[in-house]
Amino acid sequence: MGKVLSEEDRGFAGRGQPLIEGFMKVLFSGYRNPHYWTVTEYIEEAIRSLGHEVRIVDEGRHLVPGRLRQHAPLIERVDLHWFNRQVLRACDRFRPELFIASGGERILPSTVVGLKEWGTRTVLWTVDPPLHFTPILLSAPAYEHIFCQGTEAIEILQKQGAQGISWLPMACDPDLHRPSELSAEERDRYGSDIVFVGSHYPMREKLFEALAGLDLAIWGPGWNRLRSDSPLRGCVRAAHTTPETWRQIYAAAKIVLSVHFQDPLGKIPCHQASPRVFEALACGAFVITDRQKDVMALFRDGEHLVTYADGEDLRKKVETYLGCAKERERIARNGRTEVLARHTYRDRLSVLFDSLGSAVPKRDATSHPIERHAA
Repeated sequence: MGKVLSEEDRGFAGRGQPLIEGFMKVLFSGYRNPHYWTVTEYIEEAIRSLGHEVRIVDEGRHLVPGRLRQHAPLIERVDLHWFNRQVLRACDRFRPELFIASGGERILPSTVVGLKEWGTRTVLWTVDPPLHFTPILLSAPAYEHIFCQGTEAIEILQKQGAQGISWLPMACDPDLHRPSELSAEERDRYGSDIVFVGSHYPMREKLFEALAGLDLAIWGPGWNRLRSDSPLRGCVRAAHTTPETWRQIYAAAKIVLSVHFQDPLGKIPCHQASPRVFEALACGAFVITDRQKDVMALFRDGEHLVTYADGEDLRKKVETYLGCAKERERIARNGRTEVLARHTYRDRLSVLFDSLGSAVPKRDATSHPIERHAA
């Protein structure tokens, strides 16, 4: 059976010491956004902060441009096998003790087997909603250890017979996700009572219509698809934001909304806590979120953030907290304290390494000691 880590097991708040004492070489596969840092870079930096050497295999690399692969399955397969050869070549050159696949959609089962044959330990860390899980279902049994961002992935993989699965959510990077000091011009440019940063989905559109007439600003791709008479058309600001921009958006807002992806057909479960929940809390934002299963397991309603049940409840909560500045500040302060204490990428990687324990060989336990957590 898979294991959902208890709070004690997760090592939250820096409790406990890493079980892996020496310097390791870690080969890490993840998608690098060419424009700004995302989860891949946050994980990479956390690995380094724990005293290990890391090399990245960028899953955004392709042999053939996307416009040619899109409608040609044969070309897509050629491109995928080319990428997997790059993974094996990187392993041959770098000789890592550990391979971590972030997402894992582009890693073939044969590649995982090949890495293990060379003596490299293999870890899969799923990081997205299970919309395109077929490649992962094929490769998951080949990995020695599996960690899942969302508990729904645990359920899906267990039904396929996968073993040794643990829950490991996303997190924040305190160096990058922090409150912004705004100039008067920036506060005027980004200031709104209520903000949402994220992609358009029909269910989000319907939900936000409950906030019509309030000072709501929406940032993210796809919102140009609103119908011509939508009450939200005047709320849409821009399609794309960088991390620096959304930090400023959060700083200028009274309320930051979080609405998780849900399959409108109800066929694909999604329980995972979005990275934006951790990031917004770390930025000192007052967050109102839907009652996502994993969020409710990680944070306390009314203490670290506030949750809502539906559009009517959302409207009620928003109107209530717009008039309660001190309560907003209290909850936002508690939320930031909680996320920095228990939910950083360094915490997550410590849990991952601790879970492997002595399964990963030590290379040099004296010249590259792991930096200890502050209690």
